[in-house]
Amino acid sequence: MSPAAAKEKKRRRGKRVKQKDYHAASGMRRLGPPGKDYGYSNARIRGMRSRLLKQAFFDDLMMSKDIVAVIQKMMQTEYGPDLENRILQGRTATQVDEALKDNMVATFRKVLRFANDEATMLLVTLLGRWDLFNIKTIIRGKHMKLTNEETLEGLIAVGQLTHIDTEELVRQHDVPAVVDTLATWGLPFAAALREVLPEYLETADLSLLELALDRYYYEWAAKRLKRKRRNSRVARTFLGTQVDTLNLLTSLRLLNSDVDVEDAGRFFLPGGLSITEDVFLDLASKSDVDEVFGRLKRTPYAAPIEAVAVKYIEKGSVSVFERALEDYLFRQAYDTGKGDPLGIGLMISYVWTKANEITNLRIVVKGVSVGMPVERMTEELIVV
Repeated sequence: MSPAAAKEKKRRRGKRVKQKDYHAASGMRRLGPPGKDYGYSNARIRGMRSRLLKQAFFDDLMMSKDIVAVIQKMMQTEYGPDLENRILQGRTATQVDEALKDNMVATFRKVLRFANDEATMLLVTLLGRWDLFNIKTIIRGKHMKLTNEETLEGLIAVGQLTHIDTEELVRQHDVPAVVDTLATWGLPFAAALREVLPEYLETADLSLLELALDRYYYEWAAKRLKRKRRNSRVARTFLGTQVDTLNLLTSLRLLNSDVDVEDAGRFFLPGGLSITEDVFLDLASKSDVDEVFGRLKRTPYAAPIEAVAVKYIEKGSVSVFERALEDYLFRQAYDTGKGDPLGIGLMISYVWTKANEITNLRIVVKGVSVGMPVERMTEELIVV
């Protein structure tokens, strides 16, 4: 057997192990305690949390005259080592972006290494959201016939799929090839995609694939978080909030569509907290934002929707609501740490805050590199 063939065989064998680990949520070798004590892991989290960047740093970074100045300032932070590795290939916004993604992957892997057994299961379940995001991004890229480079730019391999995995998927020539590769690897997302693939090939309706992926992941995650332990309840509440925001955003997108209320039900995702199927169908039947807001008054989502209603009227884009709901979801994650400092809540809070910090840095890096006004960059950031 040639060295190349041996390497490929080893890689595929690794995929079979990955499938087992994906369901068992124990694919990481841990250094932390195996039991339910969160003292060790949360002490480490507090130390890592203290190194998160302050608003003053972002204010200064946005004032940078060019990408070289951005790099110089970021080299003084914990992103320095990742930047050193990447800027050997050029002091460009692209390389800085890659360094940020490298740091995010390494940080999440570090958290999983010192988490105990229960925390690892809960975090891996929630981090599956990034596997979902990456697969959807890859499929969307193939559907829209984007270049491999354009698709790779949007991926962050912090779930069970590694950077090598996502690159392999991006190299596939079309959507069916991506699905076949996932099936070959034995990853569970493939079954959900295969069920709707024939209809997608006939209609070219991308929502069929995306909805199938959403349903699979959130149903899978909800089942794993059904335990009655307190930490499972905390994780399940955060998952339910994610489902709520997705359903609410979908209902808002249906406002100006030609979809009948009867057909709108197929877009509903079960597992939310406040946006039940009845509420979702009622929202989908509304004709304008004022009616939607009236229906949401007794839910936690009334305030974030009302806050941007005027901006929506001005811009006429649902992206305004999408941004508001992303902000709400992040703040819920951040507050989870306040409400649960001795359990999984602090870890959830840190992971999502770290992800938000990197998102903010990517916005600033791109903004400075293209000469975006500081006011515009500030509007794009989510800060606490």
